[in-house]
Amino acid sequence: MKIELKEISIKKLFEGYQDKGEDGVIGYGGKLDIRPPYQRNFIYPDKERNAVINTVTKNFPLNIMYWAVRNNGEFEVIDGQQRIISICMFINSDFSVPFSGNKLSFHNLTDDKKKEILNYKLTVYFCSGTDSEKLDWFKTINIAGKDLTPQELRNAVYSGSWVTDAKRYFSKRDGPAYNIGNDYLSGVANRQEYLETAIKWLSKEKIEDFMSKHQHDKSAKALWEYFQNVITWLEKNFKIKKIMKGLDWGYLYNNFKDKLFDQKFVEAEANKLILDDEVTNNKGIYPYIITNDEKYLSLRAFTDSQKLQVHSKQKGKCKKCGKKFDINQMEADHIKAWSKGGKTIIENCQMLCVKDHKLLKNK
Repeated sequence: MKIELKEISIKKLFEGYQDKGEDGVIGYGGKLDIRPPYQRNFIYPDKERNAVINTVTKNFPLNIMYWAVRNNGEFEVIDGQQRIISICMFINSDFSVPFSGNKLSFHNLTDDKKKEILNYKLTVYFCSGTDSEKLDWFKTINIAGKDLTPQELRNAVYSGSWVTDAKRYFSKRDGPAYNIGNDYLSGVANRQEYLETAIKWLSKEKIEDFMSKHQHDKSAKALWEYFQNVITWLEKNFKIKKIMKGLDWGYLYNNFKDKLFDQKFVEAEANKLILDDEVTNNKGIYPYIITNDEKYLSLRAFTDSQKLQVHSKQKGKCKKCGKKFDINQMEADHIKAWSKGGKTIIENCQMLCVKDHKLLKNK
């Protein structure tokens, strides 16, 4: 990893400044991508924005910024976007700040004050290296205080045509992925969490390998089509309830998309399970119906008090092998399984030694 400390004047930073809306923000002679695909839109409120300008006008130092060096010699902002946009917007006279009791824009200032501001030096680290080195470095920056999500960090490393296109689908609050997937996904679209979820599903959790492979693809259409297929499958087979938002639907789709479901049966079973006081995790009801794996339901377990009473009733003996064990060497078991109508009550509890309980579970 190569890290170079530079001083960049505001005048140099502002050269070629353009805010092109959804197409991004550039500066530094058109060589600096101020708002790359993984970064948030400008969110500084007036107080913080004005504080940046106040720091500059008093010639106080701003915190160090980090720019990544791209393979073509251009740059993108990793840390400092909000401060840079605040500065450029002010130089562009997009807003005014208090000066000696008056609110003034940059164009209202005297020539000497303008020159002083334009000559102000920003401290910037230029960071270049391999993808893995960049990722480690960006994580270090994040730990030190930069509030990037994990997917924003990945996008910093694997930025390119694929990420730019994927953003069209997955990174807007009212964008395509949000409009069809908001009822099923947790997280925030414009913090790249919808994009992270979609890649996780398609790549089977190998997100970085996937992004490295497709970094320079021109289109992210395949990911978008896959995401649509998952949502269509959900809507066709299930009436998803709000409590189930955020489940790993991609895993379920990948493994069970060819399984046939009767929607009426599914709904009847779901309603039955919601009313079952043995089920402590209603969020897992559909995954259970899909997989038939009871782990999703977090079925009620016997309490320590119940175990102690049954252990005493059995005089410390395992119900299977008849040998005596301390209670911490035994496990509680349902005599009649939940799937057959058994309840988590003392009358349906037996204490088994660890070995016999394991053998019983493996049958």
